[in-house]
Amino acid sequence: MTTKKRAAPDPLAALADELRPGQSIELLKALHILTRDGRLNQDSRRKLKQVQHLVQFIEREIREGFAPDAPVLLADHGAGKSYLGFMLYDLVFAQRPGHVYGIETRGELVERSRELAARLGFERMSFLHLSAAEAARAVQLPPRIDVVTALHACDTATDDAIRFGLEKQAASMVLVPCCQAEVAACLRQHKALALARTPLAELWRHPLHTREIGSQITNVLRCLYLEACGYQVTVTELVGWEHSLKNELIVARRTGRGKRSAAERLDGLLDAFGLQSLRATRFDLLPHA
Repeated sequence: MTTKKRAAPDPLAALADELRPGQSIELLKALHILTRDGRLNQDSRRKLKQVQHLVQFIEREIREGFAPDAPVLLADHGAGKSYLGFMLYDLVFAQRPGHVYGIETRGELVERSRELAARLGFERMSFLHLSAAEAARAVQLPPRIDVVTALHACDTATDDAIRFGLEKQAASMVLVPCCQAEVAACLRQHKALALARTPLAELWRHPLHTREIGSQITNVLRCLYLEACGYQVTVTELVGWEHSLKNELIVARRTGRGKRSAAERLDGLLDAFGLQSLRATRFDLLPHA
């Protein structure tokens, strides 16, 4: 009596709940999110979940802010290997007019992304070897950008992406900040003298707490800054904390009406925490308020 061999399970069938309908398997393999035989390891699953959740938020901003036939220009700052840009193109821009710009400081990653876009036929993608600070006035970019994104742009690169969005009068900004070290350094240096003799000083007495409270204050300042500059701001989680500790998502929609109260609270926090030096470098309201 012979027994029939069981057919090997199809790895792609097991991914049905992980992927969007019509999502490019070739792209996911090229990005090394899927293995050559179409499998997904645990690290890649976390990365895929993060990026696809962010794609959904950006897709909503585009759907609610622009007509289906309106070209949308999107700039992705701190693009890295351009997971986000490529998935946005595959899932959103393949079905609508527009252009995706990936902005990255590491030249080898820019070249790799250019080669992959050419191989996949993603013609409406450009990759620029620039910092977020340089990009605002770079001739390679149009004078206006509709949507600005930044996934884990480290430290002040998120602030530079915000400044870029303000310069370009972006309709939406979708940001997941990372590694906010500048405010923590200021807290260590100046000791927030106005609060030094109050119980609040305990929030940054220990180095670990200094880093965490610095991160929290940074994002609060960013949200107030955006509101003062004419944006409606929503803050939420990107994915569950089990997937990433850098999980705060800031979504800002341009209203064109700056909030005086936000500017006043921003100034008050800068003064209270001894962060006045950041007023000119990061939170200057004069050009935008």
